[in-house]
Amino acid sequence: MAGSWDESHELGSQSDDSFHYERQYVEPIYDAFICPLTKQIMRDPVTIENGQTFEREAIEKWFNECKESNRKLVCPLTLKELKTTDMNPSIALRNTIEEWNARNEVVQLDMAHKSLNITNSETDILQALKYVQHICQKSPSNKRIIRNADLIPLIVDMLKSSSRRVRRTTLETLRVVVENDDDNKEIMAEGDNVRTIVKFLSHEQSKERQEAVSLLYELSKLETLCEKIGSVNGAILILVGMASSKSENLTAVEKADKTLENLEKNENNVKQMAVNGRLQPLLTLLLEGSPEVKLSMASYLGELALSYDVKIYVAQTVGSSLINLMKSGNLQSREAALKALNQVSSCDTSAKILVHEGILSPLFKDLFAGPNQLPMRLKEISATILANVVTSDCDFDTIPVGPNHQTLVSEDTIHNLLHLISNTGPAIEGKLLQVLVGLTSSPVTLISVVSAIKSSGAINSLVQFIEAPQQDLRLASIKLLQNLSPNMGQELASSLRGTAGQLSGLVKIIAENIASTEEQAAAVGLLADLPKRDMGLTRQMLDEGAFELVISRIRRIRQGEPRRSRFVTPYLDGLVRVLSRITYVLADEPIAVSLCRDYDLTGLFVELLQANGLDNVQMVSAFALENLSQESKNMTKLPEIPKPGFCRSIFPCFGNQPVMSGLCRVHRGACSRKDTFCLLDGPALRRLVALLDHTNEKVVEASLAALSTMLDDDVNIDEGVTILCEVEGIKPILDVLVAKQSENLRGRAVWVVERLLRTEDIAYQVASDPNVSTALVDAFQHGDYRTRQIAEHALRHVDKIPNFSGIYPNA
Repeated sequence: MAGSWDESHELGSQSDDSFHYERQYVEPIYDAFICPLTKQIMRDPVTIENGQTFEREAIEKWFNECKESNRKLVCPLTLKELKTTDMNPSIALRNTIEEWNARNEVVQLDMAHKSLNITNSETDILQALKYVQHICQKSPSNKRIIRNADLIPLIVDMLKSSSRRVRRTTLETLRVVVENDDDNKEIMAEGDNVRTIVKFLSHEQSKERQEAVSLLYELSKLETLCEKIGSVNGAILILVGMASSKSENLTAVEKADKTLENLEKNENNVKQMAVNGRLQPLLTLLLEGSPEVKLSMASYLGELALSYDVKIYVAQTVGSSLINLMKSGNLQSREAALKALNQVSSCDTSAKILVHEGILSPLFKDLFAGPNQLPMRLKEISATILANVVTSDCDFDTIPVGPNHQTLVSEDTIHNLLHLISNTGPAIEGKLLQVLVGLTSSPVTLISVVSAIKSSGAINSLVQFIEAPQQDLRLASIKLLQNLSPNMGQELASSLRGTAGQLSGLVKIIAENIASTEEQAAAVGLLADLPKRDMGLTRQMLDEGAFELVISRIRRIRQGEPRRSRFVTPYLDGLVRVLSRITYVLADEPIAVSLCRDYDLTGLFVELLQANGLDNVQMVSAFALENLSQESKNMTKLPEIPKPGFCRSIFPCFGNQPVMSGLCRVHRGACSRKDTFCLLDGPALRRLVALLDHTNEKVVEASLAALSTMLDDDVNIDEGVTILCEVEGIKPILDVLVAKQSENLRGRAVWVVERLLRTEDIAYQVASDPNVSTALVDAFQHGDYRTRQIAEHALRHVDKIPNFSGIYPNA
């Protein structure tokens, strides 16, 4: 075909893929067809005054130039002056030219038809495609000629070419062919053609990708094709990605966005866009659509997995509309709205927005209405939404929800919730328990809920859920009881000590041989929060072997076994607190003493002092060591001093006092870490001293409490002071006194320092330290009664307060 095209048809620019071609005609061009001015074949020939014929547009331009430059009006061919600018159409000549063009175009189309074959050369195919573009751009009516010549399917076939230039030009040609021609769009979209075009969208950063999205945009203007485009797997996903891309060609981004706007005419496409992150069209339909469309969009919204930010956006945009839909009389609409609100309400910020929009009152009505008002499956969703929203930071004690201005924490509301919990199935019971968990998680609403539960006498009923077969129901009940324990600890302990076996149920959960779970962490946390001096509960735990199990779990965690779980830290914290209970009953429970010896609990708690980053574990361990060390003086076996012989009894000078070796310097008897829980045996004291520099004041207080057992009244205080000097504990103790601290810690520090100051060397050193003296004076002036008394004694040791005892004789 080379050399068979009109040179006036310039196809493309002077780029690598542009070219010119000459046109050969079936019939020769007559001179009369050519305009003398344009040298081109005339489309609209006209004759002027002197009989010369020109293209209308060209001669009009000539006349205008003569007028604008004030030249004489002359014929551009003869240059003879003209009297008028009148023009007469040369109809016969125009008809002849059109007939001539038509005969030639038939041949040219036939040539293009033959050239559009995948086996032809790249040059032939490109020339044919450019010719098709040219005649379509020349006249919109020519697009019908392309259609009637059956060229569209042939052009589409060129998309299979191995040449990138051919594929790109084909996409460009198809776009030109279908622009503003619905019939051509219908033909173009037949079969699998749309899917083929979509495939080109996956060609990252290519001109084919840009041409493909431009072509899809043209096709999407025809509403009947929107469904077909959307039905191609991955089409909407790719378009959404392109429309939101920051690296894509700006034109491609714009075309992708406009294509999606056109596709929004189809509901299924809108749903697909929502799945793929373009949610606004769905929300718009939910706000502005017909009742049927609103129902459809709300139903679909309830099935979507939404990200945190999207939930907030949805709540802000359509939260009020969903709540109104939820209040409608149509059960199907209510269900759709409830499911959507369930999705949206599951993050704190969006839940707070829904509360502000008034969701509580209709939820309250749905939950407490009779079964004829709302099916139980929808009550379950309502309960789930309520469980979601109560975790948000809202003033639930002030927001009215009932007809008599009740709030969520009003006594009758809590009673109704408790009644529902006892009279519904496990699914809704679990959700309502979660509602109470949320309400008891806030100090503001906790007291009201506790009061209502106490007045209802429901604690035994709540405890029974510990043994529920449903894991989520058990977890919700345990978390609720844990929240209640600070205010209802004794009631909970009494209930767990009952004959129903709930304590065994908790121990069973803790003992599960799996990595630490949320349920295990909650169960052990509940046990740990119960009053630690409740002898009855501790004895029952001893009888059931709970402490042996706890010790086993602590050792396994310390060995690194289940660290994969995110609940391992609260689980370990709870285990250590539960184990520490046993150290509070040592004086009254020989079984507890035996267990501490058998499992070397002193050594275990000393080891736990090094649980860096677990402040609570370190604190509880230090207090446990205080309890164990306090018991050491009662367990130390004092040596039996042999009776003196006859001579020595009469003449003491005949014999020296026997020297006993291997005795504890503080407890004056035979001691060991395992048997008598003595802190001198092993690294305990040094580790406790190291914790005096801890940033957590509670850890410091616990460590100081354990160290203070070296200075008790019933031990050798002088040796205790000496030992604290040996472990370099004196300065850290004084630093604790000097630092700003709580009243409890100051009281402990003053007590320990007073004991230290009984040693003259230390008193002499402290007397010259103004910081310590100032701290003691401050405690003497501002401490509680007991602290002031002890501070006074300490100040006397350093001569800051004179001792008047010798001045006034006893009465």
